[in-house]
Amino acid sequence: MNSQGQLRRIASHRLLLPDKTLLRNPLVTIGGDGTILHIESCDDIDRQASTEFYDGILVPGFINAHCHLELSHMRGLMPRRTGMAGFARAMSQLRNTAGDDARTAAAAAAAAAMYSEGIQAVGDISNGQTSFAAKAQSPIRFANRAEIFGLGATAAAPSAALLAERYGAVRTPHSTYSVSDSAFVQICRQGREPLSIHFLESPEEKELYQGRGELARWYGERGWNCDFLHYGTPAQRIAASVPADRSVMLVHCCCVNQEDIDSIMSHFTAPVWWCLCPRSNDYITGLRPTVELLLRNGLNICIGTDSLASNDTLSMLAEIKALDGCMPLVEALHAATAAGAAALGFDDLGAVRVGARPGLAVISGVDFQKGRLRDDASARRVV
Repeated sequence: MNSQGQLRRIASHRLLLPDKTLLRNPLVTIGGDGTILHIESCDDIDRQASTEFYDGILVPGFINAHCHLELSHMRGLMPRRTGMAGFARAMSQLRNTAGDDARTAAAAAAAAAMYSEGIQAVGDISNGQTSFAAKAQSPIRFANRAEIFGLGATAAAPSAALLAERYGAVRTPHSTYSVSDSAFVQICRQGREPLSIHFLESPEEKELYQGRGELARWYGERGWNCDFLHYGTPAQRIAASVPADRSVMLVHCCCVNQEDIDSIMSHFTAPVWWCLCPRSNDYITGLRPTVELLLRNGLNICIGTDSLASNDTLSMLAEIKALDGCMPLVEALHAATAAGAAALGFDDLGAVRVGARPGLAVISGVDFQKGRLRDDASARRVV
């Protein structure tokens, strides 16, 4: 936003449009409050008075569809490529090694870095209150989700209830492998807001439903009872538990096959969003999401960063780079902006339209001939 409240005229080589096309030589006029006033294509940008020119692609503010800001204090603590069971073990040992002040400071620093890169909104997952002070001070818009997890008679519902009451967080199951059956069904059938569920991040999730694999062994060692294996697969559990008219975001999707897609899509009438966090997947398991399969099925794809417990940064541009070679650049940019906004219910964000205030970022370091980002590509906020 212009501190003087004056109009700004911003130009670049390309502008991402809502229909997944790139407008050549765009000139965008923006009001002092960040409202898009006019969009045009102008061939003589260098002759336009009072125009800011940015090298690259102008995009609306990024939408980080899935993040755990409260884990920002864990950057660099977690071992890499241990698999889901190893990651869960390490998380239980290391999660509480920092005090509240350190957690709040780390969350605030991470939020500031996201805003500087051009992230406009975040779908944020919480298990406690330590990130909310940082979120209250950030200009980023947050869609808060409070996770429920636990395999005992009582899942971790009390903290989620507090977050829902105090901060308006939507209660959602953590995953199909970490929540007892009654709690999972209850939370899926209460409320109308979109759910966010970790889904098929590793093969251990499907193996658990067959009574084998590392998760099954770890749960057995701890005496945890999985009373949901009768569903047969994680996908079938979701289809049996979530009402067809309730939207859901399925996060990670590394081990999704056509049968899983068919089970999900034949059930839901509400939108289903398939959220990719490729760098987190590489950090934990070395796997990557089944992007080509999701694209062939014409599914709604959005992008998240997960957390600094399983990532080096919360950079949306880095996630887009990680998808290079399996997702066209314009598709990835759409997934990182308009699709994420739709998934979180932020209809006024994610697209550069007259009358909207979506924020604006520029991506530099673009190879336009090849339609891809160069290794030196970077992103920063301009509005």
